[in-house]
Amino acid sequence: MSNQTHSFDPVSTAASFTKEIRERAEEVEAARRLPADLAKKLAEAGIFRMITPAYLGGYESTPRQVTETLEKLAIADASVGWCSMIAATTAINAAYLNKETAREVYGDPNVITGGVLAPMGKAEIDGDDFIVSGRWQWGSGTANCDWICGGCFVFENGDRKLIENTEIHETRMMYFPKKDVNLIDTWHVAGLKGTGSGDFSVENIRIPRSSSVSLVIDKPIVDNPLYKFPPFGLLALGTSSVMMGNARGALDAFIELAGSKKNQGSRRTLAERQVVQAETAKAEAAWRSARSFLYAELDKTWEVAKKEGSIPLEARADLRLACTNMTRVAADVCRQVYDLGGGAALYSNNELQRRFRDAHAGTQHATTAPATYELTGRVLFGLPTDGRMV
Repeated sequence: MSNQTHSFDPVSTAASFTKEIRERAEEVEAARRLPADLAKKLAEAGIFRMITPAYLGGYESTPRQVTETLEKLAIADASVGWCSMIAATTAINAAYLNKETAREVYGDPNVITGGVLAPMGKAEIDGDDFIVSGRWQWGSGTANCDWICGGCFVFENGDRKLIENTEIHETRMMYFPKKDVNLIDTWHVAGLKGTGSGDFSVENIRIPRSSSVSLVIDKPIVDNPLYKFPPFGLLALGTSSVMMGNARGALDAFIELAGSKKNQGSRRTLAERQVVQAETAKAEAAWRSARSFLYAELDKTWEVAKKEGSIPLEARADLRLACTNMTRVAADVCRQVYDLGGGAALYSNNELQRRFRDAHAGTQHATTAPATYELTGRVLFGLPTDGRMV
């Protein structure tokens, strides 16, 4: 177990940024990326080191601390929360890398990493190295990264390699120094516009095997319950945390708007209308319920992670279900208050408009997309399930 103390409080650190983030939300969206100076401030404050191992200067924060921190940032602005989530969760790879490589990548305490888990690249085995080419979508925050990861199918002698004793193709995430990566400006989207999630590519670059990670095959070399916690559950928590915070921001923005806005021809504010009161209460109840479910499953899984033995598939599936549910409920809440906001919410400079678009962009992430219901449903029915990605 690491001797790292937990004097660093990521939640209060995130809270110290909320005023600036709120004030710069429109700037972030217009830039279509996280501004470099803001990314640098967040890195220097330690937000991106929450999950980094202690021996590399990280804080090994608990999953609850990580979730609360990302929620806090996303209440201020979802795109900033999203980029922080990507940078922080990518660092889980550091617990799987050999220490020499991990120090090369994460030795600078202010390093920023990011990337895409999906195996959109090809890594051909060449001795102890890989020859890697590929193009990846959804590279959130890559403009500010020092190192970028890309998931690849592993090829051997021209064919996709299978994981030993399985019929599953092996995939690994490759670490690329930024100088070897081509960033492609494709991020022209409706929601999460400020995340800078454009494409990136590499072409025939040599990567040592030691600079690659498989969260399915490899085992963490750091002894801490954080790295025993389901890695894909932690990624799903990151996504749902941002969506949870975004929905809270939408509710708060609508409650403020409703206190003063009057529909044409009406003397009453929106807040004084009974239908608005009822629908707002329903939205608030839905958000609180989903949030409570999420934190309950998070805490339950964390307690298991702190004990000896593996985490049962059922517990991991319950966590993923709570994450997907939170993401879907958050999108519904943002739609509800967008509808209640009336014509004012239609304008692009209205916060409810941005919250609505950001919420529905977040629902597309693979870790909490609707298809994950099928995965957890199989577990509920007791059907055979490949639990490697749960």
